[in-house]
Amino acid sequence: MTERVEPPPQPDERVALESFLDYLRATLRWKADGLTDEQARTATVEPSIMSIAGLLRHMAEVERHWFQMYLRGDAEDRLFWHIGPDADFEVPATVTLAETLALYDREVGISREIAAGHALDDLAALNDLDRGRDEDWQPNLRWIMVHMIEEYARHAGHADLIRERIDGVTGD
Repeated sequence: MTERVEPPPQPDERVALESFLDYLRATLRWKADGLTDEQARTATVEPSIMSIAGLLRHMAEVERHWFQMYLRGDAEDRLFWHIGPDADFEVPATVTLAETLALYDREVGISREIAAGHALDDLAALNDLDRGRDEDWQPNLRWIMVHMIEEYARHAGHADLIRERIDGVTGD
């Protein structure tokens, strides 16, 4: 059973960002509790291919992208995006929920370690010129964490709807 810890009511900025991000990480993981492998792979609203397992794989990729590749500057090492634009959401029948959760947990753990070694004002090692953009856009850790909170909030909402459609389970 996934444990979710409510963010404290009077945190400093760093604790607020970390605790809300961790709360949303746990919320997405919580949506997989009790599902079978097949249920976790089930895309419930056509034409979308989005599933709980696909959301977990997607967010594992997003964690790697922002914390390992952008913030730390690791060489590009994609989990799924090198295969195709929706490869993270396309969960093969041979992939189990346990494998998906292990992958997700590993990437989140690495992200936490990387973030812990940086100040909020630290700039990412890569900037958008590295991605071929016209302007020199370089986020700091604060921006990355806020962006991740936004990304998780959106996908936790998707997971709510998917889970309710699978078995009627609802929750915040």
